[in-house]
Amino acid sequence: MLTLPNVIAAILTLIPFLAAAFFGQTLQARTQALPTTVRLLSPIILCAPYAIVTIAAGDFHWGWFLLYALIPVAIAILMHHAAQADPNQTGNWRDLLILLILGLAVDLRWFEPVWPPHLAVFNKMLLLNAGIYGILYIRQLDGVGFDLRFRLNDIRIGLRECIFYVPIALVLGLSLGFLHFHPLWPSLPHLAAAYVFTFFFIAVPEELFFRGWMQNLLERRIGRPAALLLTACLFGLTHFNKRALHFNWRYVLLAAIAGIFYGRAWRQERRVGASAVTHATVDTLWSVWLR
Repeated sequence: MLTLPNVIAAILTLIPFLAAAFFGQTLQARTQALPTTVRLLSPIILCAPYAIVTIAAGDFHWGWFLLYALIPVAIAILMHHAAQADPNQTGNWRDLLILLILGLAVDLRWFEPVWPPHLAVFNKMLLLNAGIYGILYIRQLDGVGFDLRFRLNDIRIGLRECIFYVPIALVLGLSLGFLHFHPLWPSLPHLAAAYVFTFFFIAVPEELFFRGWMQNLLERRIGRPAALLLTACLFGLTHFNKRALHFNWRYVLLAAIAGIFYGRAWRQERRVGASAVTHATVDTLWSVWLR
């Protein structure tokens, strides 16, 4: 239901996400100019959408509120120590811990039951904002490429990798009985709305996590080819329980192959926007024309 509290919470959730996407470098510099205590404690405000939504719904719980307040602060503190212990940004156990917690929390939907079902996307976006603040503003990880001020090359690279992947996925998906064509042609507004939603709430968050953060850090440890393949495999495995009640190996396989092309799109110029174009285009094609 579109209520005023939900709209306010959505705006407060989108502001830090979009600000980082369009003004990230400026915000990084200004954050570094703040006193350390202020820098580490300020992300506590990211819990505000939870309070607004649940108070309006009559389902507010202090325990969950404290959890959403403490997670961003804990991430900021860990990333502060990671930056001091690892100035060359080769990655350490703190980076792994943060990625593990954020990835499992979102993929296994640990916290989603505390939200109204139709608002569960707030959980994903709040955790993403906490990661953005800690990893980009405090850790200041290089080479992430979280910049949605599009270049023509972002679109060109993104669509190129989509063109490479789609024939493979169609042949494999149809032969395995995983994909089936829809009989209806969607309206242009429906198609545009599906693409925009997929791009901002599925493709960009996942590409930032898997490519901008995970593949980026892995490249420094195991090299580009191995990082691409390992990240793609992990990306595939996160789809193990999608569209099925059991281990969905077909989805895992197709997602892992897709991850190779998403990773290729990101690493060419280290731009999340490019891989998000590939990801959003593939997902939109699947959701609109295929099952």
